[in-house]
Amino acid sequence: MATGRGRTTAGRPHAATPLTPPPRTTTPASPTPPRTTAAITLTLLTATLLTGCATPTPRAAPTPGATSTPETTPAPTPPADLCARLISHWSRELLATDTYGDYQSMGLSNGQYAILMDVVDAARTELTRQGRAAAEKLLDRLADERCAARYRDGNPTSGPWS
Repeated sequence: MATGRGRTTAGRPHAATPLTPPPRTTTPASPTPPRTTAAITLTLLTATLLTGCATPTPRAAPTPGATSTPETTPAPTPPADLCARLISHWSRELLATDTYGDYQSMGLSNGQYAILMDVVDAARTELTRQGRAAAEKLLDRLADERCAARYRDGNPTSGPWS
């Protein structure tokens, strides 16, 4: 009984033994459990949102040699101007109605509301005599005058809510 390469002890031919190992077959990775995927997604989403909200947007640096003006906060509106704007706005709103609203819901102090009532009464009288354009011109002028008198020293003349 001859034994040799490719032969069995019985003398029958045998399949040749390959000289290189067979290629490895890879098995697909096991899928990530749904609970883990949801946790990862939630973590990434939270991190993205927090990073986006917490990181200020960078500003461009000024180019060398260019003149740059420092950023300044705009000056606050003087109290008399703010008062006149509010009175003019609400006067126009109330000119067409017979009632007055709540001064607090309008953002007015008690003293500003008193100015509003006087201005609207005068504008209503002017409306019947000269028309809407004349009434609006009068209410703007009266709002400016009355608010300038009220805030002539920068503050209300008799207290902030009077």
